[in-house]
Amino acid sequence: QVQLVESGGGLVQTGGSLRLSCAASGGIFSSYDMGWFRQAPGKEREWIAAISWSGGTTLYADSEKGRFTISRDSAKNTVYLQMNSLKPEDTAIYYCAALASGGSTWDYWGQGTQVTVSS
Repeated sequence: QVQLVESGGGLVQTGGSLRLSCAASGGIFSSYDMGWFRQAPGKEREWIAAISWSGGTTLYADSEKGRFTISRDSAKNTVYLQMNSLKPEDTAIYYCAALASGGSTWDYWGQGTQVTVSS
């Protein structure tokens, strides 16, 4: 069983930056692809970015390309989401998730961290 704990959310002004962290425990971190999702009030959860188990492949939703960067530190069992040039529409609860390498569904989810961007 993998446990995921997000941190780093908060209140930031438009144009600001935040770095979210997701610490993993209880499993072999290097065997999981990792992803970030978000859910804004009244909207469905949407995928933002993903990184392969090795860190060699990263993928982004078109709307976040160029502003967000996903990375991972296997020594710390942590995945990060660097968010720059934040906009009010980025306000949401951000979740990290783990996918067993080669799998097709996200197996584990964190509890989420709130990001609020003020205008």
